[in-house]
Amino acid sequence: MATAVNARREVPSDMSEEEWEARQQLAACYRVFDMMGWSESIYNHITVKVPGEQNAFLINPFGLLFSEVKTSNLVKIDIDGNKLDDNPYPVNKAGFVQHAMFHRELDWAHAIAHTHTTATMAVSALEGGLQPVNFYACNFIGQIAYHDFEGVTVREEEGVRLRQNLGDKRIMMLKNHGPVILGRTLPEVFVTHWALQRACEIQLATLSMGQPVSVSEDVVKVHQRDLHQTQLPGGPGAADFAAMVRKVDKIDQSWRE
Repeated sequence: MATAVNARREVPSDMSEEEWEARQQLAACYRVFDMMGWSESIYNHITVKVPGEQNAFLINPFGLLFSEVKTSNLVKIDIDGNKLDDNPYPVNKAGFVQHAMFHRELDWAHAIAHTHTTATMAVSALEGGLQPVNFYACNFIGQIAYHDFEGVTVREEEGVRLRQNLGDKRIMMLKNHGPVILGRTLPEVFVTHWALQRACEIQLATLSMGQPVSVSEDVVKVHQRDLHQTQLPGGPGAADFAAMVRKVDKIDQSWRE
């Protein structure tokens, strides 16, 4: 993590180095999402597990913009939404109910993001969802789960259906609502969101012009098979995320505080 964000600040005495690095990377991720135009006032959330701690994760302070999130003001909560530090900010219940269920049930789900971007919400409200009509969409065909809209996600019993509908996928489109992206790392979640956002934007543009040309299932399979050949070392999204953090640092480095 430290390599991705180039973070070498003094670690607080009451915190492990692993937690501090996770905080640095998550704070950077919030600023990257904001820079990309993926924030929604004080709402939406990105979470990450605290390394080495059972059922503890970090989430944004409810009431702050993504552009105001810092390493030090992230809230540490348990799987039930109880605060594990003396952070004065509350937590959005819609954030931890949904995310906590996935963090609890899925060992590999180290990081999770949920957004309300116009393009992804529009596609989530479209019959058939994402379609194989562009390069980026072909990344995801057959890889997306869908979940019917049940209202704001604050009821724990919906978590059972969310988990069932996710199945073995790592992306879920909440119909009429927006995407939930789960990943092994924050950079992986970032690059997945970036590609999904582009797929949805291009689909909207294409549909506005007329009947799209669909890519065949056979070509989609070849495309997905060969995608790994375009990845740089460091894991999915590592280079992409590091590049975006460099851009954020040229704008504002207060996320490091």
